[in-house]
Amino acid sequence: MAQVTFSPPFTAPNAVAHQLRQAGYAVLSPDGVAQWMGCDLAELMALNGDWATLPPDEFLKDGGRYRRRRHACFVVQGSHVQPVPHRAHWQPVEYNALHGGMERWFAPMEPTTTAKPVWQQLLAALAGVSHDALTLGNMAAADTPPSWFVEAHQFRIDTTDGIGRPTPEGAHRDGVDLVAVFLVGREGVKGGETRVFEANGPSGQRFTLTQPWSLLLLDDARMIHESTPIQPLTEGGYRDTLVVTCRRGNFQGADVVGLEPKGP
Repeated sequence: MAQVTFSPPFTAPNAVAHQLRQAGYAVLSPDGVAQWMGCDLAELMALNGDWATLPPDEFLKDGGRYRRRRHACFVVQGSHVQPVPHRAHWQPVEYNALHGGMERWFAPMEPTTTAKPVWQQLLAALAGVSHDALTLGNMAAADTPPSWFVEAHQFRIDTTDGIGRPTPEGAHRDGVDLVAVFLVGREGVKGGETRVFEANGPSGQRFTLTQPWSLLLLDDARMIHESTPIQPLTEGGYRDTLVVTCRRGNFQGADVVGLEPKGP
């Protein structure tokens, strides 16, 4: 049976903040992402090699071997991006019923990646739209931009065991302000449909991201999201994503004992 897919509802780059405010989500094409960030798409594509060497996720409670990942944290204010010492990723069970309440110490992102100018641009753009769409409202644009506590996750979901689950926890919110999901690439798989629902309403949207560096932005307070499992079309199939979250106030779990960075 032929696979049925729905095209993403792409937003114009100059309408991203408006779309987020109105609908709670926005989707950008790869060219739209590059225009919105003010970079060349080739600069983003140059990051893709990192995903081929991601180490296994050692914390999957479903026993799967289908997920590889790296993780890094930053504080972003305006265009200033400050890396912070490596720390655990933590979510409460209210937001992640499968892996909530766990200190998950993932392998850190490569410093050669996070030092690249395009990476700094990417984080600054996300912090900027978080401010413009989720906090600015009718406030004056000249107000000092807030500090955003940013977590970045590189994921590779593969079909080693015949099926890979991008969101094994199911439809969920992340407990942050903004969620950004970049589709970095996909090869030899079917499935991986993106589903977005109102947290307190009947409306929803479904579509499949297929183009490298297309982007879904979500107002996490208003929207629930998930990606459906992937299955192989060829041996070695995979789906690569970059998930970045922005949160005001502090990192999630910052007050949980044991989340301080390990080592010197």
